[in-house]
Amino acid sequence: MSVKTPITVARGDGIGPEIMDATLKILDAAGAQLDIEEIEIGKAVYERGVKNGIEESSWESLQRTKVFLKAPITTPQGGGFKSLNVTIRKSLGLFANVRPCVAYAPYVETDHSDMDLVIIRENEEDLYGGIEYRQSQDVMASLKLISRPGTERIVRYAFEYARANGRKKVTCMTKDNIMKLSDGLFHKVFDEIGQEYPDIEQDHMIIDIGTAKVAAHPGMFDVVVLPNLYGDIVSDVAAEVTGSVGLGGSSNVGVDFAMFEAVHGSAPDIAGKGLANPSGLLLGAVMMLVHIGQGEVAGKVHNAWLKTIEDGYHTGEIYREGISKVRVGTDDFCKAVIERLGQKPETLPIADYSGTPAGGMKLPPLKEYPPVERKRIGVDIGLNWGVCNAEMLAEKVQECVTDNLKLQMISNRGTKVWPNGRPETFCADNWRLRFKADDDEEITTSQVIALMDRMNKADLNFTKSVMLYLYDGEPGFTVAQGE
Repeated sequence: MSVKTPITVARGDGIGPEIMDATLKILDAAGAQLDIEEIEIGKAVYERGVKNGIEESSWESLQRTKVFLKAPITTPQGGGFKSLNVTIRKSLGLFANVRPCVAYAPYVETDHSDMDLVIIRENEEDLYGGIEYRQSQDVMASLKLISRPGTERIVRYAFEYARANGRKKVTCMTKDNIMKLSDGLFHKVFDEIGQEYPDIEQDHMIIDIGTAKVAAHPGMFDVVVLPNLYGDIVSDVAAEVTGSVGLGGSSNVGVDFAMFEAVHGSAPDIAGKGLANPSGLLLGAVMMLVHIGQGEVAGKVHNAWLKTIEDGYHTGEIYREGISKVRVGTDDFCKAVIERLGQKPETLPIADYSGTPAGGMKLPPLKEYPPVERKRIGVDIGLNWGVCNAEMLAEKVQECVTDNLKLQMISNRGTKVWPNGRPETFCADNWRLRFKADDDEEITTSQVIALMDRMNKADLNFTKSVMLYLYDGEPGFTVAQGE
């Protein structure tokens, strides 16, 4: 008898228990060898005062199994509650979010019958770091974090995924024409790593036009790799373009752990009515079966699901007169899939996971880079100033500068307003002051402290300071708009 693979299961909130029940019935009928540990997460746990929606005993289960099949949950609004998905992804190092987006024409309505792409989204960095500050009465700020090792992992994962799954092309999307350092690093690492995969076509697109192309011409893409926020948005656009977000499954994969789920949410408006489509969670479970080395069962389940869709057994959100044969609820859809186990689709492509490696992609060690020479040449200081007059601010600040650390520029909301600013530029109450030494002379921490001490004694209310460095002679900071 085959050894059963331990997995952790959470039934979630809203429609979660219904679609999980259907999914587990199908997996059991298909012969999946699973040793299931159930945990409780989500709404009930939040209401017990656990701010992140998961208790310590549940973490212990995940540590044991390292595989998580999760139904959707409901995160309470406000009150300091944290997204459980983000918590799990970051706590377990699930750096890669993988979302296949496939059209099932003509059985599911779509304008893009040739669509078959995979979104690979970086899962841990970017604005999802959640590092934010209220800098003044009127200005809020978020910190966007992109690291070289984090980018290297997700980019290499995308190329390895393409190879393992017979994909021919990887597209990177960023906004590096504006965010030249953070998105610029993502693009640069993509180009560097891409050189190791000459067998795979590769290109880069600016995120705005790239998203438009995914929506209008998804057939031109194969694998798309993106930073966290862009990946979140583009994967939802792509799922919607397939014809139904409810059919999307996804995986969240790290070095040692993996989580599998549906793309959609908990849909509390239809909970308990027997209407929910379990397809998204079921297809997430198919990805799980591949991951744990039960590829044969994964193919059996996926093909039975495809045959069910082909035969016109459709839940309400995809039902169409003339195409669909039977409108079914959750239970009847589940029964229809089980009845077709062992069958294969006749029109839709047959699923075959026989050659897909278990355990996910095995990535090589991160590349090593020689240390760079770092030279501190200045400081940016954030300042609250309620008077919308840059000249007045500059005059007051100039009284605090030292001989070797001069006020070079003042910006407001990223736009230069001094020297030679334009009177039409709208200003809020938080300003950025850039101080630099002459001829990029190196400065000390003591010089910065002395400057800030003078500003403090002059009643200049600074809120933040960031040191300015040259890295191997290249600026580790950007100029302001208009500078």
